[in-house]
Amino acid sequence: MKITSNFDSGNIDIVSIDEKKNDIKLKIRKDTNSDFLQWFHFRLTGAAGLPCKISILNAGQSSYPKGWENYTLCVSYDRDEWFRIPTTFRSGVLSFQIKPIHNSVFFAYFAPYSYERHLDLVHQAQLSDHVRMEIVGQTYLKRDMEMLIIGKPRRNKKIIWVIARQHPGEPMAEWFMEGFLERLLDPFDSVARKLLDGALFYVVPNMNIDGSIAGNLRSNAAGANLNREWQRPSLKRSPEVYHVLKKMKETGVHLLLDVHGDEELPYNFIAASEGIPNYNEWMASMEKQFINHWMETCPDFQNTHKYPLDKFGKANMTLASNAIAQRFGCLSLTIEMPFKDNADYPDMHYGWSSERSKILGASVLNPVLKVLDDLK
Repeated sequence: MKITSNFDSGNIDIVSIDEKKNDIKLKIRKDTNSDFLQWFHFRLTGAAGLPCKISILNAGQSSYPKGWENYTLCVSYDRDEWFRIPTTFRSGVLSFQIKPIHNSVFFAYFAPYSYERHLDLVHQAQLSDHVRMEIVGQTYLKRDMEMLIIGKPRRNKKIIWVIARQHPGEPMAEWFMEGFLERLLDPFDSVARKLLDGALFYVVPNMNIDGSIAGNLRSNAAGANLNREWQRPSLKRSPEVYHVLKKMKETGVHLLLDVHGDEELPYNFIAASEGIPNYNEWMASMEKQFINHWMETCPDFQNTHKYPLDKFGKANMTLASNAIAQRFGCLSLTIEMPFKDNADYPDMHYGWSSERSKILGASVLNPVLKVLDDLK
């Protein structure tokens, strides 16, 4: 039997393989130039029909060890359907057992979203008459960053930015973007048509291409956590944020949606900007409208289980949603999805999945339309 991870978003180190006992011991590799670790993605071959025990020895040293509690692991034989199997987390070791029915099987923290699929996504989108693709800048490793400009420019249109995957090991964020784009570009969807009548969208489906390919959890290739770089991004350390923020300054921002995944909480929720110095009653009202309408139209979204609210003036201003709300005086929201499952509507076979992330991405058009006319 053999373990490999030398592919797009692969991450694992081999400690030992005992073929007599079918016992495999592994460790998660740290992010590039950083101490973050949690994302894994690897392949097991040569084990069809064998009852295997696989242990990740350093899970307890990961960035979010509570993320392993009640966690079910993603498994695939075809890299398309990712089902879940149970794990145990004891004494800092994450373990699971499987008897593969085929000779090659993939394991991942969440259903991966590959760079090839990313390229397919943006190039298929540009075929729409409503879309123009531009290269907004280059990553730390000089890869192009694709940005989709969606809608026909017109005076007084609202400017809506949607960005995802600042943290590369949160692929549910790009699955969300796929669903979002599919619906926004559906010519038969009246919500999408009305949004395109009133808004111009700037969409960056993957902010951290280098980290995604490298199999990182939170860092770019320089070791920067991009969602802590929004006060003073630099070309040297965080060019991805530097280029996008520069473009935002050119276009202005009436609404920002920043899409993420959360390792610990088994819910979909929003983190808002209540702690910024310029927070006001209008922002609070807009957040409430957006959140309430999303809950009314999508049962997968809720507002009970979420991060503790920031006290006024105490927000972390290096985060995108806080920095943009402060700079532009706009509605600015961080959307979080689970790595585990949605505890309100659990799915024992698939957990929170790529398909459910896409459906949630499509559903966000409803609250965006709800607040569109009041954005400023």
